[in-house]
Amino acid sequence: MPSDHAHHTGQCLCSAVRYVVRGPLTDPHACHCGQCRRQSGHFVVGTEAKRADFTLTEARGLAWYRASDRARRGFCRDCGSVLFWDDGGAFVGINVGSLDQPTGLTLARHIFVDDKADYYRIDDDLPKFAGPATPMPA
Repeated sequence: MPSDHAHHTGQCLCSAVRYVVRGPLTDPHACHCGQCRRQSGHFVVGTEAKRADFTLTEARGLAWYRASDRARRGFCRDCGSVLFWDDGGAFVGINVGSLDQPTGLTLARHIFVDDKADYYRIDDDLPKFAGPATPMPA
């Protein structure tokens, strides 16, 4: 379920990147794709905010990496925190771990499970998708 909170804040580990979201966040997903795994060291849990609701309040540490033709990934160049996913659309992806608590969010689904690493299992009953939105066969 999307967060009912109308105001969220977050930051990197060293505070060189901070942001505010004035609006709801989408239901979080666990992304098991190889890019997320390689960038973060494990899978990433992300949510999205409408671009119009998202404001950077401190960006001195913000750097972007063009990960593919589709999107770029935002991180802190000072402390290395992985923060954002941006395809230039109406929403900005935010790594849930960078949000200040409480978030009011609950994990809703797993995506790119066909690309997950071999060292862990996904044992919960949440929906699992082969890609971004392709349901896994039952």
